[in-house]
Amino acid sequence: MNTAQNRVIELIEQQQKGIENTAPWYAGEQLKDICKKEPHSAELLAKDLEVAEMSISHAEKKIKEWADKQKRSGNCVFVPPQVAEGILRKFYGLQEAGAAETINSQPTGSGVVLDLTDFL
Repeated sequence: MNTAQNRVIELIEQQQKGIENTAPWYAGEQLKDICKKEPHSAELLAKDLEVAEMSISHAEKKIKEWADKQKRSGNCVFVPPQVAEGILRKFYGLQEAGAAETINSQPTGSGVVLDLTDFL
């Protein structure tokens, strides 16, 4: 991992102290996963997580807002991981999952298909 990734994990773990196994703690875990998969996102996250209004607790409130809108009856709503990740990405201004891979990928080969029977 690079230094930005290490910094993000350190910042998240500082914010997670004392709130283990709560919704904000799990939001932090999901951010760690994003950071580990996408080093380019770590730089933005490192800056954001140093701002109080961008803490994992504030990010989790956005997920809760979504969940509250989904309630039909009772007081329990499941937030799928993909939905939570999308909310976190929007809150922190991160690219969609896989967007950097698409941007950075270059086509390989010339696009020409060879038929080996042509050589016989």
